[in-house]
Amino acid sequence: MKTAFLCDERVFWHAGGNYAFTLPAGDLVQPMAGGLPENPETKRRLRNLIEVTGLLRELDATGADPATTEDLRRVHPADYLARFKALSDAGGGELGPRAPFGRGGYEIAALSAGLGIEALARVLTGRARNAYALTRPPGHHCLPDRPNGFCLLANGAIAIEAARAHTPGLRVAVIDWDVHHGNGTEAIYAADPDVLTISLHQDRNYPTDTGHASVRGEGAGLGANLNIPLPPGTGHRGYLAAFERLVIPALTRFRPDAILVACGYDAAAVDPLGRMLATAETFAQLARRTLDAADHLCGGRVAMLHEGGYSEAYVPFCGHAVLAEMAGSAIAAPDPLAATLAARQPDARFDAMINAHLSDLEGFFGLR
Repeated sequence: MKTAFLCDERVFWHAGGNYAFTLPAGDLVQPMAGGLPENPETKRRLRNLIEVTGLLRELDATGADPATTEDLRRVHPADYLARFKALSDAGGGELGPRAPFGRGGYEIAALSAGLGIEALARVLTGRARNAYALTRPPGHHCLPDRPNGFCLLANGAIAIEAARAHTPGLRVAVIDWDVHHGNGTEAIYAADPDVLTISLHQDRNYPTDTGHASVRGEGAGLGANLNIPLPPGTGHRGYLAAFERLVIPALTRFRPDAILVACGYDAAAVDPLGRMLATAETFAQLARRTLDAADHLCGGRVAMLHEGGYSEAYVPFCGHAVLAEMAGSAIAAPDPLAATLAARQPDARFDAMINAHLSDLEGFFGLR
């Protein structure tokens, strides 16, 4: 079986509003070409790179149907969907902070969610070795009744609930390595013991008031949420240490039937919305460790949904590294910044601070 690669040109046509970086244009904020950092080029250039290197030919590249209203209603209330659709039909706008869309935005967001549904379904039904959905707009910040942080629909949760509609009792682990806290996914599954949500993120980046290690879930879901806030500057070694010491033991304890990855690349060293020092090799190693854990725990069932990552030049190399790992391919796109970023990794003093922080979290989560 091949790795499934789910993509559709129409998701690149999603359009934001009149922004200058993350600031609404107006008053003293001059409009800026390109607008929001969340623009199509990072993902389109990833699609182009895997075609140019030949990796695309080793993948099962396909599209998917949009998520249906029934699919969306499992996560989002009818009144939210109705408001979203009406504003989309009227030309677009915003229903929440930093989540603008143009005319047809509702349909494009439903298509993005549909790519996620198909990715997870292919993995669960054995039609793919694993799967990667090039979703846009992203989804991990979206709450049931409010978009947030570029996210209009909760793509990951929609995919999980579509799968659970066919397979009641399915246990899914969500690993979110986007540099921003996966607050939407956390909120949706806070009381659900059958969905483990794990978020590795830059501490107090976005949202600034969520992502604390003390938030463990609630009710029946208490203990099924792990937040791993990492300090700015956490580099390659720090990310791998956090994964080995916290993520893998948590997965082993939970024993999922499938793993869904919220695959953001904004922890990369040159990202405009993060202050971390991850590299393309970091993401390759995170993918490798996830795949190995899945082979051991859940028959290799891994689906990745593309989230953030806003360096148009660098995201394609990070994504290529992940997809090559997923496909077991020898085709490489050498990281053009590898030497520069290797020289900028934290030194032993910083590593010692990271190790102390991880030791505290191991004790707090009971993972020693």
